[in-house]
Amino acid sequence: MIKIDVPQEAMLCSGHAACPGCIAALSVRHILATMGPDTMAVIPPSCMAIIAGPQPMSSLKIPVYQPTLESSAAAASGLRRALDAQGKRDTQVLVLAGDGGTYDIGFQCLSSAAERNEDFLYICLDNEGYMNTGAQKSSSTPHFARTGSTPAGKTTRKKNLAEIMAAHGVPYVATASASHLKDLIAKVEKAKSIRGTRILTVLIPCLDGWGVPDDMGLTAARYAVESGAFPLFEIEDGTRYTLNVAQKTRPVSDYLALQRRYRGMAAQDVATLQGEIDAAWAKLVARSNEGRHEAIAVG
Repeated sequence: MIKIDVPQEAMLCSGHAACPGCIAALSVRHILATMGPDTMAVIPPSCMAIIAGPQPMSSLKIPVYQPTLESSAAAASGLRRALDAQGKRDTQVLVLAGDGGTYDIGFQCLSSAAERNEDFLYICLDNEGYMNTGAQKSSSTPHFARTGSTPAGKTTRKKNLAEIMAAHGVPYVATASASHLKDLIAKVEKAKSIRGTRILTVLIPCLDGWGVPDDMGLTAARYAVESGAFPLFEIEDGTRYTLNVAQKTRPVSDYLALQRRYRGMAAQDVATLQGEIDAAWAKLVARSNEGRHEAIAVG
């Protein structure tokens, strides 16, 4: 058994409005504890906005600003500059947004902020769909997943947000999961120590939207990592790749079998999805190896 030292100060209060077993609440609990009390949050309409609740009755023990769905990055940029003008440069600005407000509706705003290298940590709580409005698909929804708007299965692949944001040349882009808690906490700590635009995508299995039992959210998150469907990696300064879990240890079929949204999926489609994951994994491994060889050469 591996013991993990985690911050114990409760920054997310009990009595919040998350679903039983919600991985978003578990993830945010540790994210906020790692960020600490000198933090201000921007939370657009999303599951997290419902969990947080409205001020002054928020379940978060830090100030929360809830902007429109498309404007999180702009709100964070303005908040950062206002804090700087007051001399509060050590106060962290944290965005907690869903994939709909990140991959889709808020993407233009996020891209613009990243181009300017605005100084905030943007965390996308990625449940791969518009889950609190009926589980419709977003551009984060994976290939073949059934949603309220793709009842026969999504016909296109999931958008590669990490690669897109890394192409902006921002100092830090990473993926994380509560199933690998030590890695999640380490990435939040690392991002907290960096200035500029930092983007962390955290996988959040939606129990209802994915069709996963209340006690199986972490298992689904772990299987996503172990199958390579959601690899854990970092990209620094747009070029240096680090693959944090270096092996795939199970087929994607194990991951799919946990979820109602893939039930009845044709064997041919499972094989297609496995091929897509294998190809994306090979690219990540190659890029991670390139970065390791460059570090050795420089050293």
